[in-house]
Amino acid sequence: MKSTIAIGMMLLVVGNLFSAMYDVSIKWLPEGSSAATFLLIRQLTSVLMLLPLWFVAKKPISRHIKVHLVRANTGAIGAVCLIMGLIALPIATVSSLFYSAPLMIVLMGFLFLKESVTAAHWLAAILGFLGIIILLRPSEINWFGIAVLISAFMFAINQLALRKLPSTESPVVTLMLYNLLSIPLVLVMALVQGIEAISGSLVAIAVSSNVFLLAYQWFCALAYRQAQASQIVVAEYTGLLFCVFFGWLFFDEWLDGLSWVGAGFIVLPSLIIPWIQAKRSQKNSSSKMQDEFLNRDNKNVLQD
Repeated sequence: MKSTIAIGMMLLVVGNLFSAMYDVSIKWLPEGSSAATFLLIRQLTSVLMLLPLWFVAKKPISRHIKVHLVRANTGAIGAVCLIMGLIALPIATVSSLFYSAPLMIVLMGFLFLKESVTAAHWLAAILGFLGIIILLRPSEINWFGIAVLISAFMFAINQLALRKLPSTESPVVTLMLYNLLSIPLVLVMALVQGIEAISGSLVAIAVSSNVFLLAYQWFCALAYRQAQASQIVVAEYTGLLFCVFFGWLFFDEWLDGLSWVGAGFIVLPSLIIPWIQAKRSQKNSSSKMQDEFLNRDNKNVLQD
């Protein structure tokens, strides 16, 4: 069990590096770009990029189209909201808000998948909620921040839905259907928002962001099949560290003091709590072993 959890966490760390690089690529979009148009180009190019892999994998199919349909369309809504947030807000702020998603994953895993959630996880959820309030700052609320939270919620639904897919299903078909089935909805959103002129730079950014996003989705599809969501979700927070670093490196963006407090409320509890639980588990295991030895010794004494 421990080995599968460790593998799942390592896969998520690598995946979140690619996720941070995806966020960086969105920040390079020309000012005033249409989020829906960009997403439409990204989905279309993504399907084209996945086709060779699908053929190499001998054209795998899925018997869980309903699950893929839910994932594809919730993912499309979340993607548009995230792109809008990244265009308007600093990458560090977006990332801090978006990483409320692991808390949502734990809570939704408890509500809908009947996964076990401890009192420590509930405490982390409460502190994370306070962190979100601090970051959003209700007195100066920004609708782009709300859009990022909607994106985080859709992401949580997506990740939990992966648990409904069998581990034997090819990641290629998971990624293919995730992009393919969302195209009709994305097309409608692009028409409503207004399709902008398609430039070479827009296509180039779409292709590069696809590489990063597909790599992230691939690693997530593998990671969340290794263990329960609540057991490995802590590794999602490494993406926040990557995003803050890249925001500083490429865009000279940084979190202010109050935002660091909010980000800390979201991240630190979920980083510290698993460590405390592991220590407590080791202590309980050690005490149990000592009790067993004592009982065995007492039994031997009585027999003698």
